[in-house]
Amino acid sequence: MDKDKIKQFTRDFIEYIGDDPNRDGLKDTPDRFAKAWDKLYSGYKQKPEDVITVFDDENYDEMIVVKDIEFYSTCEHHLIPFYGKVHVGYIPNGKIIGLSKIPRIVEIYSRRLQNQERLTSQIAKAIEDALGPKGVGVIIEARHLCMMARGVEKQNTVVTTSALKGLFKNNDKTRSEFLTHLERK
Repeated sequence: MDKDKIKQFTRDFIEYIGDDPNRDGLKDTPDRFAKAWDKLYSGYKQKPEDVITVFDDENYDEMIVVKDIEFYSTCEHHLIPFYGKVHVGYIPNGKIIGLSKIPRIVEIYSRRLQNQERLTSQIAKAIEDALGPKGVGVIIEARHLCMMARGVEKQNTVVTTSALKGLFKNNDKTRSEFLTHLERK
């Protein structure tokens, strides 16, 4: 990323909306904005296969669920943030993933321009590709600022998407067990 172009773009944008990029509160904004972009879009610099650690499952064949993984992303349609929680479950088939790697996968894909549906599918596919599990389920619950701050301006709307593979899709009991794990206590 060319930080000088980002800084110039930021100065031009500030002028475009009618403010002065040289006033005290804004004079360092182009630098801060360039640094923020490095974090917000850091997912383009990573691939899941570079961070995933896989282990033998030691004959563990029950469901593993990691829930309430916070994420922040940017809507590719409006360039406005959306955020929420990701819930992931899978049933091993000889291999398990390092538990901290599941949030890392979420981070890699969420730190790109996204839509929620694709984000959900990408997370499920990364786990499926890495482990070849008997099944995997991913559910995302998110709030979209493009719905909150513009457009319909609905503040409490939550969008839920799911990607279910293998037993999570084809077996009602497995799907039900996964959903039960996600219920709030």
